[in-house]
Amino acid sequence: MPPKTPASTHRPRRRNKISTGLPSTPGHGTSIFDPLTQSQRPAFPLAAFLWPARGTTSQWVLLPVLLMVVGLFRWAIGLWGYSGFNSPPMHGDFEAQRHWMEITNHLPVSKWYFYDLQWWGLDYPPLTAYHSWLLGKIGSKVNPAWFALDTSRRMDDPMLKIYMRATVIISEYLIYIPAIIVFFRHFRRREAVDTWESSIALLAFLMQPATILTDHGHFQYNTVMLGFFLAALSNILAGRLLWSCIFFVAALGFKQMALYYAPPIFAYLLGVSVIPRLHLSRFLGIAIITILSFVLLLAPFIIGVAYDVHRQIPMDETEPPLLSIIPFRLDRQAFYYPFVLQLGQMVHRVFPFARGIFEDKVANIWCALHTFHKLHKYPQIWLQRISLLATLAAIAPSCLVIFLKPRRDLLPLTLASSAWGFFLCSFQVHEKSVLLPLLPMTLLLGSDSGLGPSKRSWIGFANILGAWTLFPLLKRDELRFPYFIFTLLWAYLLDIPPASLGVYTSYHSQPETAVGLPTKFLHISFYCTMVVWHFFEFYVAPPQRKPDLWVVANAGIGAAGFGICYLWCTWHLLLQSKLFSDASPQPAAVTPLKQRLRSNGRAKQL
Repeated sequence: MPPKTPASTHRPRRRNKISTGLPSTPGHGTSIFDPLTQSQRPAFPLAAFLWPARGTTSQWVLLPVLLMVVGLFRWAIGLWGYSGFNSPPMHGDFEAQRHWMEITNHLPVSKWYFYDLQWWGLDYPPLTAYHSWLLGKIGSKVNPAWFALDTSRRMDDPMLKIYMRATVIISEYLIYIPAIIVFFRHFRRREAVDTWESSIALLAFLMQPATILTDHGHFQYNTVMLGFFLAALSNILAGRLLWSCIFFVAALGFKQMALYYAPPIFAYLLGVSVIPRLHLSRFLGIAIITILSFVLLLAPFIIGVAYDVHRQIPMDETEPPLLSIIPFRLDRQAFYYPFVLQLGQMVHRVFPFARGIFEDKVANIWCALHTFHKLHKYPQIWLQRISLLATLAAIAPSCLVIFLKPRRDLLPLTLASSAWGFFLCSFQVHEKSVLLPLLPMTLLLGSDSGLGPSKRSWIGFANILGAWTLFPLLKRDELRFPYFIFTLLWAYLLDIPPASLGVYTSYHSQPETAVGLPTKFLHISFYCTMVVWHFFEFYVAPPQRKPDLWVVANAGIGAAGFGICYLWCTWHLLLQSKLFSDASPQPAAVTPLKQRLRSNGRAKQL
C-alpha cells in the first residue's frame, strides 16, 4: 500500500479587500447611524461616492478608477490658461520651464547657471535641470522648433501647450502618485485604519485644489519634489532610513523649497540615532548615504567643468556675490577655481537673497507687517537675520518634540508645524510655497479619526484658505473659473464650507471627535470673510491711491489664518507626543475595528 501523501501546507493568498467587511464606526467619521433605517449611511459626499465599493471591491479594481478620475480633472484644468499666456514681455512660469528645457539641451552643463540670466535664468537645483534636459530631449524629437536656442522664446504654440501639460501629468503619475499610494498603505497599517477609509483619504488628497490649480493650471512641477519627499516619508514609516535619505536629497535637489521639511527630518533621524542610546552605525550610515547622494547629484556638473577645463573652454568671468564676500582672495589660475565658481554660482542662483524679504504679495507675517510698517527702509542684512531668528523660533518646538520623541506617528504633525513656521517667517517666500505645509497637514486625513469632523474641519479650512490666497495669482492666469469649480467641488466632497456646513452640524456619537463651538465660530468667521472679500474684489474697484488693496487684504487675512493653522498643528503635536506628561501615557481606547485590524495583522504574522 503506497504511503499517504502529506497534506499540502499551501494556502491560497486571500484577496485584499477595500474593507474588512465591518461597517465603519462613527468614531472614524466616514459613516453615521441612521435611526430611521437602523443602518449606517455615509457621513459626507466623498464617502458616499465610494460607498458601493465598501467591503466588496478589490483595491486593484478601485485604485485604477480613482487614478483615472483624478487624471481627468487634471487634464481638464489644463484646457485653461497658464502663467504668462499671451503676456509679454516675460511670459511667466510656463516660459521659464520651457526655456530651461531649451538651454539644457543646447549648452554644456557648465553654462546652465550662467547663460542669459535676464531671461529666466536657471534658478532651481540640479535635479530640476536634469528633468528639464530629459523633457527637452523628448520634446525636440516631436518638434525641434519648440526648444531651439534663443529663437524659440515667447512661443505660445497650442501643440507645445499640450506637450508641456502632458509632461506635468506624466511626471506626476511616475513619481508623486505612486509615492502617495505607498505612503497611505504604510500609514494605514500604522494607524490601524480600514482600507476603504484610507481610499477615501487618498482620493481627498489627490483632489487637493491648491496642488491641482498650481501645477496643472498655473503650470509648475511642484508634485515631482513633493513626490520625492513622500517617498522619503514612506521609507521612514517602513523603517528604511537610508532609502529615506536618498529620496529626501532628491527632493532637495529638485526644489529648494524642500528645506521646509529639512529641520524636522534631520531632528527625527538624529533622534532615532541617539535616543534612548547611541546607534553609531545608524548615525554613520545616514551621514555617509546623505553625503554620497549630494555628491551623485552634483557629479554631472563636476564632470562637465572638468571636461571644459580639459578642452580649455573659458569659464564665465562673472564672479557670484557669494564668492566676493569670502574674506580671502581666490586664485583664478588655480585648478580648483572653476569648480568653486560653478558651485558658488549654483548657490547664488538657488538662494536669491538679493530679491528682498518678499518679492510679491504673499500671506506671511512679513508681507502683512509691511502693510502697516514699511520694511524696505531697513538694511537687507538686518531683515535676513531677523527672518532667520523668527524662523528658528517658529520651528524649534516641532523639531525639539520629534528629536526627544522620535516616533513615526508624530511626523505629519511635526512636518506641518515646521512648514507653517517656514512659510510664515522665512525669507523670500512665494505664494505657491503654501503647498508645502498643506501636504503634511492633509496627510492627517489618513490617520485614526482623520476623516472625523474635528480633523476634517481643520484640514479643510487650511486647504480652502490656501487655495483662496492663491486667487490673485490664478486670476492673472485667467484661472478664476477653475478656481471656483475645484475649491467648491472639494469643499462639497468633504462637507465643509463654503459648499456645506455639514461637518459642523452632523450627528456624531463621540464628543472628542466633534467640532467645538469656538472652532465653529472661528472657521465660519474666516469663511464669511473670504466670501465677502470675493464680492468686494469682483464688484468694487480699489481706490487709485491703493490699487493693491484687495491683494494686500488677501495676504493679511491669509497670514492670520495660517498662523492659527500653525498653532493648531503645534498644539496637537505637543498633546499627541505627551512630552510634558508626568504620568506614563495610558494606552488609547481601541475601537472594535482597530482590534479586528490588529488581530488580523498578528494572525498574518503567525
